[in-house]
Amino acid sequence: MEQKNIELLIEAFSNALEIPKSSVDDNLKYQGIPQWDSITHMILISEIENTFQIEIDSDEVLELNSFSKSKEILGKYNL
Repeated sequence: MEQKNIELLIEAFSNALEIPKSSVDDNLKYQGIPQWDSITHMILISEIENTFQIEIDSDEVLELNSFSKSKEILGKYNL
């Protein structure tokens, strides 16, 4: 992933989860922070879709459970 896209993804996570950008790294996981629940997960998906102008496949919505997994999924969209 290009550095610009990684920065955009960090911002999307920060906005959706309402956490500092400095907290967003490859160690960030769904179980890692209490505010990342099912509702916030859908906000995160929406934030990512809007940021990158894509529609994430429903199977991938379920698989997206960490920052590192999100980078892997976005790679499928050539981002």
